[in-house]
Amino acid sequence: MTARTTSPLRRFARREWGPLFWTVRDALARDGWRAIPMTLGAVCLTSVFQIVQNTSWGFQPVQNLGSVKAADPLWLALLRTPLSLFVPALDLPVWGALAQVLLVFGISEICIGWWRTLLIGYVATLAGTTYARIGLSLGSGHPFGLPDSDRVVNDTGPSAAVVGLALYVCWRYRAYATGALVILVMAGEVLVKNNLAGKEHLAAIAAVMAVCLVRARWGPERSRRPLGRRPPPPDTR
Repeated sequence: MTARTTSPLRRFARREWGPLFWTVRDALARDGWRAIPMTLGAVCLTSVFQIVQNTSWGFQPVQNLGSVKAADPLWLALLRTPLSLFVPALDLPVWGALAQVLLVFGISEICIGWWRTLLIGYVATLAGTTYARIGLSLGSGHPFGLPDSDRVVNDTGPSAAVVGLALYVCWRYRAYATGALVILVMAGEVLVKNNLAGKEHLAAIAAVMAVCLVRARWGPERSRRPLGRRPPPPDTR
């Protein structure tokens, strides 16, 4: 079977996910779990926070370390933001947060490096935190506003970072259809469940798209050209 006789679906999958798949596969085959040390640390830290905040003595210390609300003074919110990325939401199952962190942080760490993963994750998280304050100042009557009750709602935890990283990696590896799907799913979330978390996800997307635009226009040359595509292995059948 030659490349010209492969199905359109297979050609699409190879074009859309081929470079990303081979990058992740080669790194894991070569280094195993050593390829994602920061991700494993993030999973462990998120697990510890989840265990501690569900004890009788640990809830308030975790909130003091990593809980960000729009009602907090800005300096305190910025101080808590680094750890807020690893504090799972109270109203969602923790296994979902751990799976998101392991999968998306892990792929991102392999593809763009650990420090860029943290940087993009924090940019996305800060965008959500900033939006919450702007939305509250606009009020519930504005299309982009928020009701006053959202002042005491916790920020999104790791999910805004996960959304931002997924979008950035899709852009970096030219998986444009997948990136568009991420945006559509997050927009659908807001339409179905119009809450603070969904709107913060859209703010994270807007911030990461701005980063992609800046890097595409003024970033290093390697950020402005498609990554090389590894050819498929020869078919010996």
